[in-house]
Amino acid sequence: MAEVSREAVPKWLAALTGASLLAAMYLIFLWVPMEATMGPVQRIFYLHVPSAAVAFAAFFIGGGAAIGFLAKREHQLDDLSVACNEVGLLFACVNLVTGCLWAKPIWGVYWAWDARLTSMLLLALIYMAYLILRQSIEEPSQRAAVCAVVSIFGMVDVPIVYMANRWWRTQHPAPVLGGEGSLDPRMTFVLFFTIASLGLLFWCLVRQRRRLEALRRAAHAVRREVQALA
Repeated sequence: MAEVSREAVPKWLAALTGASLLAAMYLIFLWVPMEATMGPVQRIFYLHVPSAAVAFAAFFIGGGAAIGFLAKREHQLDDLSVACNEVGLLFACVNLVTGCLWAKPIWGVYWAWDARLTSMLLLALIYMAYLILRQSIEEPSQRAAVCAVVSIFGMVDVPIVYMANRWWRTQHPAPVLGGEGSLDPRMTFVLFFTIASLGLLFWCLVRQRRRLEALRRAAHAVRREVQALA
């Protein structure tokens, strides 16, 4: 219980995260140069791509923790897995929404069923199913084991989403980093700064979510003890 009662997010980490997010908003909307072809709507790119990067990292950490749980059966690893997967789903949804907001003025439609968009939607649906499954299984050990398998399955889908617009001809723009496109150095700086800022936000949310999961598990253990004594 000592770990459960410990402060989830240190004040210094919360302050650093808040400051970096404010700085990222300043860089995105006031500092970085306007893109010549798309104009202001291109600024969505600085939230769209970083949110995908953080979601992918979250799902890999969650999947790695799930593998660790299946090997060691330590519930702290399940706590980390569910925290990363839940927060990762949040960032995946941000990626999908910002993509739709970008697509409407550029493509004329909010959605196109191309390989990258469809595979990203499928990835989000996998983790929505993961969270629904966690609510439907009450026994903690069984819930953790079953959900670990789903988490690993979702992690395996991440490289498919990332490579979709390389493996198949899609409407989605070609990668600007490591692909055919190029970025102004200031745009590259803002992109990576925003990834770092959202990464800090991700870690704050994961720490808070892990603490909540530990509290839930402790409450469940107390309930079982009370029922056994009754």
